[in-house]
Amino acid sequence: MKAITLKGFGSPEMMEFSELETPSPGAGELLIKVMNTSVNRADVIQRQGHYPPPPGDSEILGLEVAGTVEAVGTASDRFQIGDRVMALVGGGGYSEYAVAHESHTMPIPQAVSFEQAACICETYITAYLNLFLLADLGGADSVLIHGGGGGVATAAIHLCQALTPETTVIVTASTGKLQRVKDQGVDLVIDYREIDFAEEVRKRTQGRGVDVILDHIGAPYLEPNMKSLAVGGTLVEIGVMGGTTAALNIARMMVKRHRIIGSVLRSRPVNEKAAIIEQFEKTVVPLFAVGTIQPTIDARFSLRDAAQAHRLMERGGHFGKIVLQNRH
Repeated sequence: MKAITLKGFGSPEMMEFSELETPSPGAGELLIKVMNTSVNRADVIQRQGHYPPPPGDSEILGLEVAGTVEAVGTASDRFQIGDRVMALVGGGGYSEYAVAHESHTMPIPQAVSFEQAACICETYITAYLNLFLLADLGGADSVLIHGGGGGVATAAIHLCQALTPETTVIVTASTGKLQRVKDQGVDLVIDYREIDFAEEVRKRTQGRGVDVILDHIGAPYLEPNMKSLAVGGTLVEIGVMGGTTAALNIARMMVKRHRIIGSVLRSRPVNEKAAIIEQFEKTVVPLFAVGTIQPTIDARFSLRDAAQAHRLMERGGHFGKIVLQNRH
């Protein structure tokens, strides 16, 4: 099979279009003929040598796939050969064929294309897990989402609007993305390069702060994030793009009863991810089936041109997802 491999860690030039042996599914697994996958920030970090796959998972880049079932392993009985499926994988997406746990695989609704399905598993499950299962966002709550225009941020906005339409949604974004974020119907967009977002959040909420913050920046945002939280609020950290170490005012955290949750999806145990995906399939996938939620796709590249897709992500000019197509 064709796949993207790494000849070393570093720049996109380390990526090669290679010929590899097609894997075989084990017990409880499926072999999926990949029609589309998508590029996630985690892929870039892995390519740079900082995010190895969990033990036992493929070292090939790619955390989500959409395609058809090519083969079924033993003890797998939910899907048949030829079924249209989308799956969360620990690695292996940048290839013609990928192995997925059956319990991490969902049927693609009839109205959803392969390229749309390839945008669902990593970003939407991440947003759903952290906002709704961990932070317990709901009803008349308010949320601050950092990185407007990114895949997880866009998914988070869609989910808030579909699942808790009463929630006040505040988003930070760069100057060039402000209008497109506004066009998504959020309540407030803050240009984080020009405005102190903590001050703006406090002003917008009459000094109360927000109930939940979804952050992928890390260290430099810790202090302003804590200032932005309401009493009893929750900060969910899902990334450390800006750094890993920062000082925390523990006394303020105690007095305001704040929660800080560190969260990753990729390294969770198989059964734990299966439980999350089962709940996501019941709650969110029907919204894709009827068109209530539609993934935002910014660009499409052939698998062979995955390095170009990575360069686009690193420039930060994209809005929504970057999709790879298995056409050579």
